[in-house]
Amino acid sequence: MLVLSRQKDETIIIGDDIEITVVDIRGDKVRLGVSAPKSISVHRKEVYDAIRRENREAAQVKPEDLSGLGKTKPNLNNPNPGPQGPEKK
Repeated sequence: MLVLSRQKDETIIIGDDIEITVVDIRGDKVRLGVSAPKSISVHRKEVYDAIRRENREAAQVKPEDLSGLGKTKPNLNNPNPGPQGPEKK
């Protein structure tokens, strides 16, 4: 792991397209600004880990587990069920 020391308003460059700037330092907290192309996802590690976990769980779902999803029953209590086409007189 590369360890760098930076002060407020100083920047680190990763590759040609990613800049990380120290925006603020307050006590034991450092605020970082990240500038990266839209094609590169930038997440806090805990969010990234949650996304990976959700994706792994979704990959385990079998097609039969999804049967019934997306199927809706008509709501017989709805007085205005939607467009019925032109009225006939």
